[in-house]
Amino acid sequence: MNPEHSSKVQARAFALLPLIVFLAIFLGSGIYHSAIGTEFAFYQIKAPVAALPAIIIAVLLYRGKLNAGIEAFLKGASHPNLILMFMVFMLAGAFASTSSAIGSVDATVQFGLSIIPPEFVLPMLFLISAFIATAMGTSMGTIAACAPIAFGFSQATDINVIYAIGAVVGGAMFGDNLSMISDTTIAATSSQKVQLRDKFKVNVWIAVPAAVVTILIYIFSSHSSQTIHYSYYNFWLILPYVAVFILAFSRLHVLAVLFIGVILSGIVGLIENTKFDFLQLNNAIYDGFTSMFEVALLSMFLGGLSAIMQKEGGLEWLIQRIYSLTRLFKVGTQRAGEFGISFLVIFSNLFVANNTVAIILSGDMAREVAKEYGVDPKRSAALLDIFSCVIQGLIPYGAQLLLACSIAKISPVELIGSIYYCWILAIFAVLAIIFRQPKFKSI
Repeated sequence: MNPEHSSKVQARAFALLPLIVFLAIFLGSGIYHSAIGTEFAFYQIKAPVAALPAIIIAVLLYRGKLNAGIEAFLKGASHPNLILMFMVFMLAGAFASTSSAIGSVDATVQFGLSIIPPEFVLPMLFLISAFIATAMGTSMGTIAACAPIAFGFSQATDINVIYAIGAVVGGAMFGDNLSMISDTTIAATSSQKVQLRDKFKVNVWIAVPAAVVTILIYIFSSHSSQTIHYSYYNFWLILPYVAVFILAFSRLHVLAVLFIGVILSGIVGLIENTKFDFLQLNNAIYDGFTSMFEVALLSMFLGGLSAIMQKEGGLEWLIQRIYSLTRLFKVGTQRAGEFGISFLVIFSNLFVANNTVAIILSGDMAREVAKEYGVDPKRSAALLDIFSCVIQGLIPYGAQLLLACSIAKISPVELIGSIYYCWILAIFAVLAIIFRQPKFKSI
């Protein structure tokens, strides 16, 4: 279907100005701070603050009364999907913080180390990072937990540090992409209005083969190393991760899964950790809330911004441009739409250096493209998540690489070529689009 005739909304490129302003402030700040040598340059200006001028411009450009523009913004910011996303962000942060506070991260890492054969350090670093990231739903927390261990391996063995850290970052991005409680998964499924398990069914057939190929590369390139020593760990502390990991695949609502995870973490911590009390549990939960507040607030700001741009025809104009570009490739209607959706999130991620924000930015546009080209929402959600994680795992100014490289004392640019999983995942995703795989019956 030609989008130029599919909507009664008049397409206006000017309606995208608020988004351009947001990207200009966020990206411009990052470039400036990079030039003067500031650490974590692209995170000096907080994204919600950068969104404020864009919101003001959007409301002022609204073709109608000022109060009507504000109402349009509030309606978009308070959409039920965004409220759900906000709640899930808060609970996911609480679970990650609580489980970390009771020692679950350390216990899980040490458990993994206890079963690693010396010659399989790289593949097991990838697997441990992948499991922790899938259970926690956060790549940053995984890198913070595993990168020091990987760096220690490189110092004690003949393994090059960039390969060890690359395995950790790759595994972290695998979990960030595939986890049921990852903020990218939540953002992708919410924006495309699909169930978590439905997106997972598509995602797993692309991500897991890519992970298998990555592991095989690590196995065949592994060198013999010294025996790996590990610290004592309490197996009970791993229980919250295992429980959430299992419950995430059930039909239980994601909010219930996360509530159970937080409660179980608290109970296990109070029983097994003598230094953990109710006051620390309270602080851990609140710290989890505050850690997710920025992305949760930004999701509401961008939801309102997107609503105004859609009403003013900005999204319609962008869809038409994507339609015009994809026609040049002559790859078929659905394939063209899927490439367009992938391009949207790649473009967004390169500018904002945050995969969750990129999905939030491009989610509404991607949903409209999916409708125009007949793309299954499950596939559009999976592609949004996959390509956002691919780019986030490779951009040298992203938080993941900056954190990993600050721990390992190496350059982010030097590390990019060693993050095998992200490159392989991108190849598998492109092949999945070209060959229209995997295929499922409509639900």
